Amino acid sequence: MEIETVLDLFANQGFPIVLSILLIFRIDRFMQEIVKAQKEGYRQILENTKEIHNTITGLNQQNREYYSLRFSELHKEMVGVKVELGKIE
Repeated sequence: MEIETVLDLFANQGFPIVLSILLIFRIDRFMQEIVKAQKEGYRQILENTKEIHNTITGLNQQNREYYSLRFSELHKEMVGVKVELGKIE
């Protein structure tokens, strides 16, 4: 094979190969950035979900405490009414 033929083959075939390799590296870098952004998005969603869960848990605890206090007050009133009814009879 002559040197000119080899150079022509390399020039004709080499450019597309080099361009393909360059594009593959650029696409790979782009895909890595997408994966990083996706992981950050998942992390933020998880953090927000935990915050919402903690808020709901806190509200539920407040409700339990409120209704427990309210129930004990009503219970005392009912006991008082029962005692008053016992005195009337």
